[in-house]
Amino acid sequence: MAERVKVRRLTPEEGRRLQRIVRRGGPGQGGNVVRWRRATMILASAGGNTVPVIARLLAADEDTVRQVIRRFNEIGLDCLDPEWAGGRPRLLTDGDEEFIAATAAIRPGALGLPFTRWSLRKLAGWLAACPHPVRIGREALRALLHRHGISFQRTATWKESPDPEYEAKLQVIEDVVENHPDRTFAFDEFGPLGIRPTAGSGWAPAGKPQRIPANYHRTAGVRYFHGCYSVGSDTLWGVNRCRKGTGNSLAALKSIRASVPDGQPVFVILDNLSAHKAPAIRHWAESHAVRLCFTPTYASWANPIEAHFGVLRQFTLANSVHPNHTVQTRKLHEYLNWRNTHARTPEILEAERRERTRVRSEKHHRWGRHEATAA
Repeated sequence: MAERVKVRRLTPEEGRRLQRIVRRGGPGQGGNVVRWRRATMILASAGGNTVPVIARLLAADEDTVRQVIRRFNEIGLDCLDPEWAGGRPRLLTDGDEEFIAATAAIRPGALGLPFTRWSLRKLAGWLAACPHPVRIGREALRALLHRHGISFQRTATWKESPDPEYEAKLQVIEDVVENHPDRTFAFDEFGPLGIRPTAGSGWAPAGKPQRIPANYHRTAGVRYFHGCYSVGSDTLWGVNRCRKGTGNSLAALKSIRASVPDGQPVFVILDNLSAHKAPAIRHWAESHAVRLCFTPTYASWANPIEAHFGVLRQFTLANSVHPNHTVQTRKLHEYLNWRNTHARTPEILEAERRERTRVRSEKHHRWGRHEATAA
């Protein structure tokens, strides 16, 4: 038969403290649950309840109740705060954590494994069987990777420019933009522009976004906006064409030359589309003092007009449902007229700055900085 255990006689102060804890510190009251359970055991024993009754009351083990009562009889109310042993000993060293984090950042193929990415199960299995074995559960592994700043992400791709004149071309563009802005222009094609509903964003009542009808029959073809931009005056103009080509590009360059009819050299920044490098365009440019500044291969972001095309798309195509190309072209030119009239307003400049920053940040490029050499 188990020994009968009962608390000693409580002092008035002990009784008041235990009663306060039991009444105010229970589950859901913001108190310490361990202190509340232990105080209830002691108070119940002081009220004459036996150990089995107390164990059933608190869904606890009888031996636990006896241990708390004996501890109270020895040290008093200090027994309400248990002396935690510190939990299970740590199994991983700092070196093990660094090894796991470094392994997770390595492609499995580099270790001779027949898959392209890790899962938590595969990584934990390989760690347990590698030459430096480390045993760790999947949840502990996930938490460890999170602490080391390693997360599950989509793989990104990029194109590194193979242009041997990469730095020289960027230097030319930076020089003409900074030192000759009044004589520097940019040209590029924007499109294709189809006749279709285009989603966008705008202000609307909560839960009631603006809606535009769907269009499943697109038989009107596409157009390309041949845009010209003056860096010095911050003016954008252009015309919609059915296709890209040498003739249309030459017409745009002639409009740029006509905007500065003094005969002095002008600089035109454009990309490496074959239509921009045709012999007819090169011959005309040489005879009319037009210096063609080509962007490096895979670096069209260096063209100043790219940022303006992003804003043009947001305010003329997004949220639109044009019935035909005639209406689409009219709306586009109406916006260009408004934009050029308000070219230096703070709102336009801020929108262009954000778009220019976005375009260049996507390519990890900045003016005046060279690309980091690939590891």
